[in-house]
Amino acid sequence: MSMMNTGDILETIEMFTQDNLDVRTVTMGISLLDCIDPDPRKACEKIYNKITTRAARLVPAVEHISAEYGIPIINKRISVTPIAMLLGACPDADPVDFAKTLDAAGKKVGVNFVGGYTALVHKGFSAGDLRLIESIPRALAETDIVCSSVNIGATKAGLNMDAIKLMGEAVKKASELTADRQCIGAAKLVVFCNAPEDNPFMAGAFHGPGEPDCEIHVGVSGPGAVRAALARLPKDAPIDQVAELVKRTAFKITRVGQLVANLASRELGVPAGIIDLSLAPTPAVGDSVANILEEM
Repeated sequence: MSMMNTGDILETIEMFTQDNLDVRTVTMGISLLDCIDPDPRKACEKIYNKITTRAARLVPAVEHISAEYGIPIINKRISVTPIAMLLGACPDADPVDFAKTLDAAGKKVGVNFVGGYTALVHKGFSAGDLRLIESIPRALAETDIVCSSVNIGATKAGLNMDAIKLMGEAVKKASELTADRQCIGAAKLVVFCNAPEDNPFMAGAFHGPGEPDCEIHVGVSGPGAVRAALARLPKDAPIDQVAELVKRTAFKITRVGQLVANLASRELGVPAGIIDLSLAPTPAVGDSVANILEEM
């Protein structure tokens, strides 16, 4: 039987207490493909019922895990099937009604954000895409926790120049409509190339059509922990030693995310999805990828 390494345990505790390591988000991905309906009112009702049923225990379960294991878990979020896919079935619907439904469902279950007011147009527009894109500024202005994203390009497909023009206008309009709230509309909008289908991070999270009906993703934020590990190396350490340390530190951070994902999966009865290690900065001093580069 392998013995636990006390040094590794203490190092992980130090990452939490001193180096700003946290689980940034536990995100539940929910497919809404079975909510498609030509009647927009019925579609919205199905969406609300599915989200509030599937995610009913998400927040209390994650808070229980955080308290029991002493792991800071900052956000609880939901990602859903790109709403443009549902709009194609109801050509007379107001897309903003779908955004308001997501907002209401997210508030009901107590999550921080709901992502998936999304269109995937890297190769062109299908039914519902243009209507959703045109509605994005108003949808973000009239909701509180809904996030939007549009994939306008891909390495294989190239760039959709028409979509780029539309999204430039959408970002500007979203800022203008929320100017009295520090332009929060634009902050809840992401324009992607090569958008991943299982991203747990906002504002770009959505539940891709290739994903299962429901799953749990975990996003871990660890630039401060990587920087702190590098700071303990001699300044003249060879690059292969630096690379090995970064690899080992990233592995430890990712294992924390895997633990949370497995616990949440068991608690909620849904499969675990991906673990996403983010080096996105926080306002905390030293918690930035720029500090990592300086240490290198």
